[in-house]
Amino acid sequence: MFWLALQSLPESGSPELADQITAMAWWALQFTPKVARVDDVLLLELAASERLWRGRASLLRHIHKSDKPVAHVKYAQGPTSLIAMARLQTIKLETWRTWRNGQQLLAVDQFCPQRMRVDDLPLETLAAARPHLDTLEKIGCTCWGQLRALPRGGVARRFGANVLESLDRAYGQGPDSYPWIQLPDRFEATLELGAQVEAAPALLFGARRLFNQLHLWLQARHQGVLAVELSWTMDARRNAASRGELVLRSAEASAGTAHLQRLLGEQLARVSLPAPALYLHLRSLETENLSGKTNSLLNFEHAAGDSLQQMLERLSARLGARQVLQVQPCAEHRPEQMQTWQAISEFKRPLAELSSERRTGESINFKEDTLYPTWLLATPLRLAARDHRPHYCGPLVLLAGPQRLEANGWGDAGCALRDYFLARSEQGGLLWIYRERLTGKAAGFGDDSNWYLHGLFA
Repeated sequence: MFWLALQSLPESGSPELADQITAMAWWALQFTPKVARVDDVLLLELAASERLWRGRASLLRHIHKSDKPVAHVKYAQGPTSLIAMARLQTIKLETWRTWRNGQQLLAVDQFCPQRMRVDDLPLETLAAARPHLDTLEKIGCTCWGQLRALPRGGVARRFGANVLESLDRAYGQGPDSYPWIQLPDRFEATLELGAQVEAAPALLFGARRLFNQLHLWLQARHQGVLAVELSWTMDARRNAASRGELVLRSAEASAGTAHLQRLLGEQLARVSLPAPALYLHLRSLETENLSGKTNSLLNFEHAAGDSLQQMLERLSARLGARQVLQVQPCAEHRPEQMQTWQAISEFKRPLAELSSERRTGESINFKEDTLYPTWLLATPLRLAARDHRPHYCGPLVLLAGPQRLEANGWGDAGCALRDYFLARSEQGGLLWIYRERLTGKAAGFGDDSNWYLHGLFA
């Protein structure tokens, strides 16, 4: 067995201690699934993870150099959890600050004063013996070894059996188990603001702490976030609304939260608070599992910066939801109704997936032998006809067709029975025209009034 004890030291301007411990616990889960909390100390059982990290020294090096949710952390290690916690308590604050300032001189195997013999550890570092320190000092017991040398029967009668049980656990002669920390299925975190916030953009500073916790939660669960809700509670003494909220959505799932924070900054710039905000609450609405990435032998260069989808979402948040639109294919045979334009924020699928479907033809009812024009008129233009021949800047020459279209619709769409042709105009170039086979009036197939121009080819 090999245990590592961690303790974060709160300083001015840092989050509350409870938030620090929670964030540290979620961070530690990337190294081992066996993470336990005892008061303000985190215990990590690392024996089963050493092989995965290529040895104990490499694992300790990764823990020491990894970015942590808090700035200042002290370490201690030992063969049992009680030894690791005892060694952690022997690190004086002044000594720890000296080590922190000279980390380049601190070797991996010198995280703590582990060279101190276990028998020499002071009794105040053993929690079960603390209520009896005065009595033990009077009989000359000041360290673990001296207490262990006393007759076990007398110690049990005088100080209780829990003292012997703690000694056995400390020396590896008893079970050393804890309830391990489990990640919640859904992320929720609340932050009490240090001061009343009267301007909405200032909420972004406190929200960053919550997003940092969300990032650790996503990493530990190997998931990406698609939607979150940030809410704030306002001063109830004001005669105004007591709660406000914003929902942030992204079409691309990501374990990082930088993109959502930028979206939040854009939206908070347009929010006004009717009363000062006191609390922030962040919860996840929609997440999905992230697929693992494999290392390729080929050196592919990845473009730096945001993806196209993230850039469009940022523009939508800055300019307005209806100012950035994306085409949405529809299951419809009529060319003018095969697609609609919707706000980019209403899409739940990335733009790259839709573009891939357009290239492959999946889920879109396009025929492979159909030639569609580059430009489609919003409203078909009725053409004049002479001797059953349509005219547009002169008589048209029919090159290909007919392509028959039949659609039975409800409501305003009605019924469509059309024959499409590829035509050529001496002045207009290639045109896409159609003739209605049934107009709903007394017109027949040879009626000269049912020719329409529907599209132009570039």
